[in-house]
Amino acid sequence: MKTMPAGSFKVHCLAVMDEVQAKRETVVITKHGKPVAKLVPADKDTDDIYGFLAGKGSITGDVVSPVISLEDWGELQ
Repeated sequence: MKTMPAGSFKVHCLAVMDEVQAKRETVVITKHGKPVAKLVPADKDTDDIYGFLAGKGSITGDVVSPVISLEDWGELQ
């Protein structure tokens, strides 16, 4: 895993991103010698987190009416 200071990353940002994509190698960005960020290659095989449950659920029954009837509610009080 390659490390580089934040100042150097700032200057060479686009080139570093191209290198990470081409070599599939992670780069750790440091400030004052301490790691603060990690640049990793994006996986092309994984799905995006948004919409990953789309079409997997279904509505059964009435979603508007109360779950408990008024008579049952009175017994709970």
